[in-house]
Amino acid sequence: MAKMAPDKGYQKLKSDLAAGGLGQVYIFHGEESYLREYYLGEVKKALVPAGFEEFNYHKLDGRTITMAELSEAVEAMPMMAERTMVVVTDCDLFKLAEDARTMLISMLEDFPEYCCLVFVYDLLEYKPNKTYKKLCAALDKQAQVVKFDVQDKADLINWIRRRFRALDKDIDAHAAEHLIFTCGSLMTGLVPEIEKIGAYAKGKTVTVDDINAVADPVLDAVVFNMTNAITRGDYNGASEILGQLLKKQEEPFMILAVIGKELRRLYTARIALDEGRDKFWLMEQWGMRSDYPAKLLLDAARRTTREWCARSVRLCRKLDLRLKSEKGIDDEGEIKLLLMELAQKI
Repeated sequence: MAKMAPDKGYQKLKSDLAAGGLGQVYIFHGEESYLREYYLGEVKKALVPAGFEEFNYHKLDGRTITMAELSEAVEAMPMMAERTMVVVTDCDLFKLAEDARTMLISMLEDFPEYCCLVFVYDLLEYKPNKTYKKLCAALDKQAQVVKFDVQDKADLINWIRRRFRALDKDIDAHAAEHLIFTCGSLMTGLVPEIEKIGAYAKGKTVTVDDINAVADPVLDAVVFNMTNAITRGDYNGASEILGQLLKKQEEPFMILAVIGKELRRLYTARIALDEGRDKFWLMEQWGMRSDYPAKLLLDAARRTTREWCARSVRLCRKLDLRLKSEKGIDDEGEIKLLLMELAQKI
């Protein structure tokens, strides 16, 4: 599977930092919040001398900010430094009132060279609206959009290894992939898990068993283990996993949604086996960045038939429709019955 091309804005930000030539206006967005916060810190470190943050660093709440407040922060002259930095969090630029939008466009067209303004999308999603042509034109000309994506598998594994080395531990590629599969691929979520696993592991090298012993798995990984137990004919094991999820107060509707997704993935894996497709085809169908989950799915699919997979998907859809359309249903009980029916027909 082809390696995903890195975001051009992200690459330019890295090169600008290295060259000491940061721009004037940035828009930071994307799901990898760990990287976003890291590079916000790097920009601040490059622009704002320690001890002068009060004069040269301004952080504003985009949900309540006025353009007059933003203009005042942007125009404030630097003290004992060449530049200032202004960070605005969660200001939806494309939902500003018309007068505020006009003021912002005017500000961008005559932006002071000494200021670096960063709009950060944290809780909000960055969704440009081409209807506002003048604002889009001003942003295209003046702002550098930086998207912080989930990292490529190789980069993420290297980062995981560096984090473990800082804890005086080693981890091989297989265990690192298992960690990503178990805990998700976002660095923000992996940081505390790495700390916990590193503290638990007795040996120099972190193992899969170490990860399984203390890691807090994401819902997708737990549901995979549940459906995997079913394909092995282990209804009791699947039921126990479901019970653990319900104890954690996971919403039955969300559990069913993930079960449905996992069964569809399993069905696709069974089709791949039947039609002589390989793991790369499966990765492409489901947008997987790593072959690790693809190999697990193919192994699980070998214990099924195409008919069982198709029937399982239908049963899950049928229950999903019932939960959405009928009142007074015992959601938890119905999911338990679904697991039992799936296990009996394997």
